[in-house]
Amino acid sequence: MTETTELRRIGPDEFVEVLDTVLAIYTAAMRPPPDQLSGRLGIMRNHATYPHFVCVLAESPEIIGFAYGFHGMPGQWWHDIVARSLTDRSGPAVTEEWFGDALEIAEIHVLPGHQGRGIGRRLIHTICEGRPEHTAVLSTHDAPTVARRLYRDVGFTDLMTEFEFPGGREIYAIAGTKLPLASGDRTGRTYA
Repeated sequence: MTETTELRRIGPDEFVEVLDTVLAIYTAAMRPPPDQLSGRLGIMRNHATYPHFVCVLAESPEIIGFAYGFHGMPGQWWHDIVARSLTDRSGPAVTEEWFGDALEIAEIHVLPGHQGRGIGRRLIHTICEGRPEHTAVLSTHDAPTVARRLYRDVGFTDLMTEFEFPGGREIYAIAGTKLPLASGDRTGRTYA
């Protein structure tokens, strides 16, 4: 029997209702230190209050993955930190081009046992589909990871590398792509 994975968009209220499941997927995929989980839960809950929040769940039939984002704007922690650094490195025109009207993709995760099946790729395309913003931006580990290759495959390019968030211990790349995403990607896959 072939596993079928359905994608479903939800809004902030339903996202808050499934936060425990979302956090469990995040934990399985990222393996963060346990002392960071309560803070991550608070961050995710807060993100649901941001303008034009959207979450896409991957269900098979239980939730096995998710992606969420929102319209980025000044006053949001990630937006302000990254935009300030990009301005310092590349100037205000580049920052305006990428962050002036951006979908900020905060999280994309799939349970490890379901990875490698194209679910993450489908989540990215679905969360970007129909968005009014001109760009989509995200952060990912600055390393040759499967996630980083996936982002490049669907059209994201590095805006900054060797980026460290204040108080952080890991090095990130900040990546962006123009919207709408192409209906295919650099691997030749096509999406309906």
